[in-house]
Amino acid sequence: MERVHNFNAGPAVLPEEVMREAQADFFNYKGMGLSVMEMSHRSKEYQAIIDEAYAAVKRIYGLGDDYDVLFLQGGASMQFLMVPYSFLPEGKQANVINTGVWSKKAITEIKKLGKEVHVAASSEDRKFSYIPKTWQLSENPAYLHITTNNTIYGTEWKTDPDVPANVPLIADMSSNFMSKPIDAKRYSMIYAGAQKNVGPSGTAVVIIKRDFLETAKEGVPSMLDYKLMSSKGSMFNTPATFTIYMIGLVLKWIEDFGGLKKIEENNIAKAKYIYDAIDASDGFYKGAADPEYRSLMNTTFRMATEELEALFVSEAKKNGMIGLKGHRDVGGCRASTYNSLPLPAAKALGEFMREFQKQHG
Repeated sequence: MERVHNFNAGPAVLPEEVMREAQADFFNYKGMGLSVMEMSHRSKEYQAIIDEAYAAVKRIYGLGDDYDVLFLQGGASMQFLMVPYSFLPEGKQANVINTGVWSKKAITEIKKLGKEVHVAASSEDRKFSYIPKTWQLSENPAYLHITTNNTIYGTEWKTDPDVPANVPLIADMSSNFMSKPIDAKRYSMIYAGAQKNVGPSGTAVVIIKRDFLETAKEGVPSMLDYKLMSSKGSMFNTPATFTIYMIGLVLKWIEDFGGLKKIEENNIAKAKYIYDAIDASDGFYKGAADPEYRSLMNTTFRMATEELEALFVSEAKKNGMIGLKGHRDVGGCRASTYNSLPLPAAKALGEFMREFQKQHG
């Protein structure tokens, strides 16, 4: 069976080369007579797998020994809790820039802990269609938290934000992690659910500056303790072994592709096919995000009626394109064009959009 063009927002498309390598090794990994899924996480063979994934994250982002990398369970949603639990002391405030659903979820978890949260800026006034250019920090900020890409609304931070040197910058990069070059050293902490750009679901990749890690609260429950997880090399308990193995393969694919610069060039080309179809449609397709803040990862758009949108999704599926229904909270349509989506898939969608308009416009 020929594979479909997969525009799902996550779990999302994986590179064909990675899938084939994993398939070849699935039953008998490197001649060991067992699968990675059956392998002890305490074995030297598995240690080599996680060590290489760890090293690849650092290579790709150009990080040195002053940063640690963790592979943690619970996805990005667990990080919404772990961050304030560990890094928000009494008398200080979590500062959050609210750019959509995931920012609001982070705010919710802070409040559940009874901690102080200050919304430094928000784009909710225009349905999260833009990224705020300015923000106001609280009097005594513990950190500033941002969501760099918004899967639901289709907006993206285009530059790394400037913050005072004494204010740690923390970013949820789940949906544009490793999609373009960034100055990772601006961040005290980066975290990302793997299932959009670097692997299957089940693991959050956490990059954390070691001097920031040392400020974490003591006496934290074990499964929420960054220091403990760091000291055990992400293996305090049994990690999501197969997911981390797959992450390692995807990271190798990113490096073989040419690194983040080449990945970004490809992502720009993919997004252009779809945004060009929107912009040339004379309003038949209405982009949800302000053009200045359009995401390279998630293109969101509406049509005149929900019935027309449903027909679009249905007809696209018949043409081998899936995952184009918008998030249940906002409706409409969404095409996720993560790193692993092949360029021909985005081109095919752009052509289909133009043809659909001819038939129904």
